[in-house]
Amino acid sequence: MSLTDAQWARIEPLLPDRTPKRGGRWRDHRQVIDAIAFKYRTGTPWTDLPERFGSWKGAHNRLRKWAADGTWERVFPALLAEADAEGDLGVGHRGRLHDRASSPARGRGPSKGAPAGEPADHALGRSRGGQTTKIHLAADGRCRPLAFVITPGQAGDAPAFEQVMARIRVPRRTSRPRVTPEAVLADKAYSSRAIRRHLRRRGIRTVIPQPADQATHRKRLGRRGGRPPAFDREAYKQRNTVERCINKLKQWRGLATRYDKTATSYLAGLHLAAIFTWSAR
Repeated sequence: MSLTDAQWARIEPLLPDRTPKRGGRWRDHRQVIDAIAFKYRTGTPWTDLPERFGSWKGAHNRLRKWAADGTWERVFPALLAEADAEGDLGVGHRGRLHDRASSPARGRGPSKGAPAGEPADHALGRSRGGQTTKIHLAADGRCRPLAFVITPGQAGDAPAFEQVMARIRVPRRTSRPRVTPEAVLADKAYSSRAIRRHLRRRGIRTVIPQPADQATHRKRLGRRGGRPPAFDREAYKQRNTVERCINKLKQWRGLATRYDKTATSYLAGLHLAAIFTWSAR
């Protein structure tokens, strides 16, 4: 996978200058991004990158450096801001994706040279599939990611909800960043009073079905159980867009199976996939 000229025209102005503060000039940004994308798209080891991409160490170091200084996380919302300015940003949807970790990612203990903020567990945990990482994400109405949070595989879905919502941030030139989607469509795993209260407080329309056990409990309480929460069944049909967004991410083999030791590098790979998606819109 390589960047098209149209994609590069959108991304290039958002990248750091090719002349770092110390030392000589960096290798061409476009070649390095293509190399990193090839690695994650195919799942190939760093050392097996084709010769046309140059030194694999340069690409690997650039991934880590830009993850540490926040470059990937700056480029991603900048592309969202462009889409928002053109009216190309829709309703929010919530979902999650389990990624099984391969051997290189399963090491125990702290990683040597891990960047600041790297979690001690590297966002790896044991679930039914073995050592896994769970990706919690929000997507817009056209199957494009809006925000990511990664946790160990055994972590629950609902506790990560507010973290994902807090990551939705679309910068604007003349006003405050946009942080509230029009509505949130999510499945029954996110049906809780705390989540509904959180969305209501922020003025976000909630489209979440109520599980049968919650409905039964409410009816058992009678008047004390209150009214059933509002649910737009027709709008909920659009929630499949988040599943389609997840399916697109799974096409990147280095994301569908985690090979990265650090959560920081893995999250950078997710942001790179999102950058490719939004720059190609």
